[in-house]
Amino acid sequence: MEDLPDWDLPSPHVHVVEAVNADIDGYGHVNNAVYLRWLDQAAWSHSTALGLDPETCLAGGRSMAVWRTQANYLAPAFAGDRLQVGTWIIGNDGRLRVSRRFQVRRAADGACLLRALIHYVCIELSSGRARRMPASFVTGYAIREDVAHACALEPTPFAPGVEP
Repeated sequence: MEDLPDWDLPSPHVHVVEAVNADIDGYGHVNNAVYLRWLDQAAWSHSTALGLDPETCLAGGRSMAVWRTQANYLAPAFAGDRLQVGTWIIGNDGRLRVSRRFQVRRAADGACLLRALIHYVCIELSSGRARRMPASFVTGYAIREDVAHACALEPTPFAPGVEP
Protein backbone atom coordinates (compact mmCIF):
# COMPACT_ATOMS: atom_id res chain seq x y z
CA MET A 1 0.00 0.00 0.00
CA GLU A 2 1.28 3.45 -0.86
CA ASP A 3 1.92 6.05 1.82
CA LEU A 4 -1.30 7.50 3.19
CA PRO A 5 -1.70 11.12 4.29
CA ASP A 6 -0.68 11.87 7.85
CA TRP A 7 -3.12 12.03 10.71
CA ASP A 8 -4.16 15.48 11.91
CA LEU A 9 -2.27 14.95 15.19
CA PRO A 10 0.64 12.68 16.11
CA SER A 11 0.40 9.30 17.83
CA PRO A 12 -3.30 8.47 17.40
CA HIS A 13 -4.92 5.53 19.12
CA VAL A 14 -6.45 3.77 16.11
CA HIS A 15 -9.57 1.61 16.27
CA VAL A 16 -10.46 -0.18 13.02
CA VAL A 17 -14.06 -0.74 11.91
CA GLU A 18 -15.71 -1.97 8.74
CA ALA A 19 -18.90 -0.50 7.37
CA VAL A 20 -21.52 -3.23 6.90
CA ASN A 21 -24.88 -3.26 5.13
CA ALA A 22 -26.74 -2.58 8.41
CA ASP A 23 -24.83 0.74 8.68
CA ILE A 24 -26.17 2.03 5.36
CA ASP A 25 -29.05 4.50 5.20
CA GLY A 26 -31.60 5.26 2.49
CA TYR A 27 -29.05 7.33 0.60
CA GLY A 28 -26.67 4.40 0.15
CA HIS A 29 -23.94 5.50 2.56
CA VAL A 30 -23.14 5.09 6.25
CA ASN A 31 -25.71 6.82 8.44
CA ASN A 32 -24.39 9.69 10.56
CA ALA A 33 -25.50 7.99 13.80
CA VAL A 34 -23.23 5.04 13.01
CA TYR A 35 -20.18 7.32 13.12
CA LEU A 36 -21.10 8.28 16.69
CA ARG A 37 -21.17 4.59 17.63
CA TRP A 38 -17.72 4.17 16.09
CA LEU A 39 -16.39 7.19 18.00
CA ASP A 40 -17.72 5.67 21.22
CA GLN A 41 -16.06 2.33 20.41
CA ALA A 42 -12.76 4.09 19.67
CA ALA A 43 -12.97 6.07 22.93
CA TRP A 44 -13.53 2.87 24.94
CA SER A 45 -10.75 1.09 23.06
CA HIS A 46 -8.40 3.95 23.92
CA SER A 47 -9.58 4.18 27.54
CA THR A 48 -9.05 0.44 27.93
CA ALA A 49 -5.53 0.78 26.51
CA LEU A 50 -4.93 3.51 29.11
CA GLY A 51 -6.01 1.16 31.92
CA LEU A 52 -9.46 2.71 32.33
CA ASP A 53 -11.70 -0.09 31.06
CA PRO A 54 -15.42 -0.32 31.92
CA GLU A 55 -14.80 -2.71 34.81
CA THR A 56 -12.30 -0.31 36.40
CA CYS A 57 -14.76 2.56 36.04
CA LEU A 58 -17.58 0.48 37.55
CA ALA A 59 -15.41 -0.60 40.47
CA GLY A 60 -14.41 3.00 41.17
CA GLY A 61 -17.92 4.34 40.74
CA ARG A 62 -16.81 7.02 38.26
CA SER A 63 -16.94 7.39 34.49
CA MET A 64 -16.62 10.02 31.79
CA ALA A 65 -19.99 10.93 30.24
CA VAL A 66 -20.46 12.78 26.96
CA TRP A 67 -21.35 16.41 27.57
CA ARG A 68 -21.01 17.88 24.07
CA THR A 69 -20.29 16.46 20.61
CA GLN A 70 -19.19 18.38 17.55
CA ALA A 71 -18.78 16.49 14.27
CA ASN A 72 -17.79 17.62 10.81
CA TYR A 73 -18.91 15.06 8.22
CA LEU A 74 -16.61 15.49 5.23
CA ALA A 75 -17.20 12.53 2.89
CA PRO A 76 -19.34 9.38 2.86
CA ALA A 77 -18.38 5.83 3.73
CA PHE A 78 -19.96 2.85 2.01
CA ALA A 79 -20.59 -0.81 2.82
CA GLY A 80 -17.34 -2.72 2.75
CA ASP A 81 -15.16 0.29 3.55
CA ARG A 82 -12.51 -0.44 6.16
CA LEU A 83 -12.13 2.63 8.36
CA GLN A 84 -9.57 3.83 10.85
CA VAL A 85 -10.92 5.82 13.77
CA GLY A 86 -8.10 7.80 15.37
CA THR A 87 -8.51 9.47 18.75
CA TRP A 88 -6.46 11.71 21.01
CA ILE A 89 -6.92 13.23 24.46
CA ILE A 90 -6.52 16.97 23.86
CA GLY A 91 -7.83 18.40 27.13
CA ASN A 92 -7.95 17.42 30.80
CA ASP A 93 -8.65 20.03 33.46
CA GLY A 94 -7.72 17.58 36.24
CA ARG A 95 -11.08 18.14 37.93
CA LEU A 96 -14.18 17.38 35.84
CA ARG A 97 -13.56 17.59 32.09
CA VAL A 98 -11.72 15.68 29.41
CA SER A 99 -11.80 16.43 25.67
CA ARG A 100 -11.04 14.06 22.79
CA ARG A 101 -10.45 14.67 19.12
CA PHE A 102 -11.35 12.06 16.54
CA GLN A 103 -10.57 11.54 12.88
CA VAL A 104 -12.13 8.86 10.69
CA ARG A 105 -10.16 7.83 7.59
CA ARG A 106 -10.84 5.30 4.88
CA ALA A 107 -8.00 2.78 5.06
CA ALA A 108 -7.80 2.24 1.29
CA ASP A 109 -6.97 5.83 0.35
CA GLY A 110 -6.52 7.74 3.61
CA ALA A 111 -9.43 10.05 2.80
CA CYS A 112 -10.66 11.91 5.87
CA LEU A 113 -14.38 11.25 6.26
CA LEU A 114 -15.04 12.90 9.62
CA ARG A 115 -13.44 15.04 12.29
CA ALA A 116 -15.04 15.28 15.69
CA LEU A 117 -14.51 16.75 19.13
CA ILE A 118 -16.22 15.30 22.17
CA HIS A 119 -16.19 16.90 25.61
CA TYR A 120 -16.75 14.63 28.60
CA VAL A 121 -17.53 15.29 32.24
CA CYS A 122 -16.68 12.96 35.11
CA ILE A 123 -19.75 11.55 36.81
CA GLU A 124 -20.53 9.45 39.83
CA LEU A 125 -22.16 6.33 38.39
CA SER A 126 -24.60 5.83 41.28
CA SER A 127 -26.15 9.30 40.95
CA GLY A 128 -25.23 10.48 37.45
CA ARG A 129 -24.03 13.74 38.97
CA ALA A 130 -20.81 15.49 38.05
CA ARG A 131 -18.01 14.60 40.48
CA ARG A 132 -14.30 15.31 40.68
CA MET A 133 -12.11 12.88 38.73
CA PRO A 134 -10.20 10.26 40.66
CA ALA A 135 -6.41 10.45 40.40
CA SER A 136 -6.42 7.50 37.97
CA PHE A 137 -8.43 9.60 35.48
CA VAL A 138 -6.17 12.62 35.90
CA THR A 139 -3.10 10.55 35.05
CA GLY A 140 -4.75 8.06 32.67
CA TYR A 141 -6.31 10.78 30.53
CA ALA A 142 -3.16 12.91 30.47
CA ILE A 143 -2.44 14.75 27.25
CA ARG A 144 0.60 13.39 25.42
CA GLU A 145 3.31 16.02 25.06
CA ASP A 146 3.54 15.58 21.28
CA VAL A 147 -0.23 15.99 20.95
CA ALA A 148 -0.27 19.10 23.17
CA HIS A 149 2.51 20.62 21.08
CA ALA A 150 0.70 19.87 17.81
CA CYS A 151 -2.58 21.29 19.15
CA ALA A 152 -0.82 24.49 20.18
CA LEU A 153 0.44 24.97 16.61
CA GLU A 154 -2.92 24.65 14.85
CA PRO A 155 -6.21 26.45 14.97
CA THR A 156 -8.95 24.14 16.15
CA PRO A 157 -11.08 22.82 13.31
CA PHE A 158 -14.13 23.42 15.52
CA ALA A 159 -13.77 27.15 16.15
CA PRO A 160 -16.50 29.36 14.67
CA GLY A 161 -15.61 30.38 11.13
CA VAL A 162 -12.92 27.70 10.69
CA GLU A 163 -13.63 25.30 7.86
CA PRO A 164 -12.53 21.67 8.25
